[in-house]
Amino acid sequence: MASGRRKDTALLAARAGRYHESMPPPALRRHFSRLWSHALHDGPPAMVAIVPDGYCDLLWIDGRLVVAGPDRTAAFPVIRPGAAVIGARFAPGAAAPWLKTPLSALVGCSVPLADIGRKDTAEFEARLADCPAPSAATALFSRLLEETARDEEEPARDAAMIFAAADNARPASGLLEHLGMSERQLRRRCHHHFGYGAKTLERIRRFQRFLDLCKSGAIPLARLALESGFADQPHMTREVGELSTLTPAVILGQLSIRQRAD
Repeated sequence: MASGRRKDTALLAARAGRYHESMPPPALRRHFSRLWSHALHDGPPAMVAIVPDGYCDLLWIDGRLVVAGPDRTAAFPVIRPGAAVIGARFAPGAAAPWLKTPLSALVGCSVPLADIGRKDTAEFEARLADCPAPSAATALFSRLLEETARDEEEPARDAAMIFAAADNARPASGLLEHLGMSERQLRRRCHHHFGYGAKTLERIRRFQRFLDLCKSGAIPLARLALESGFADQPHMTREVGELSTLTPAVILGQLSIRQRAD
């Protein structure tokens, strides 16, 4: 468990600037579930918590294309105040074939795309660096992804089904017969496409349901635990702490305040 100082001072990324996400254009929807941008506030640097969500992202930040692998627990990257980040969130089952890398090799890592061996990385970085404004870079980022998506492998359908089960609070093990695989094969597929096993993915997606409910406003913690799918409030407190280093009350306070401000 992280220190009390981290619990008290860390800001969820959603509170650390202006965040916007959108559906990708039709040509990208097989490979990416969201496009997003994040402009951090100027001023003294804050401790920003990037919490796990079960996804892998491609980022344009500080003049480089970077792959942000899936996280098991919160990450606390050093990001300069005023930084602008553009990102694309891979659809479930799309990242490993696009990157030609199992996501188990990227858990908890941020890796320059060039290090993964994409031959078009230097050209894309040069074109993005020439953009005069963040809005132009965002539009070009989407167009560059469309250029590459035409030749990419189809995302793995079984990975999308496993993710959907976790997202809807259904144990992935219930899909074994439908998917025609053993528990060992399921574990191997999950590690390849998500970086960890089905149980961890289920925990992370339940945590994300908790975050979504927190954005609805001030909700009693016991009710929040029940509606998120936790066994009880102590279970929620333990799981949220392990995944984020923050308490449910701190997260609820941060996200409900953000919702009222919006």
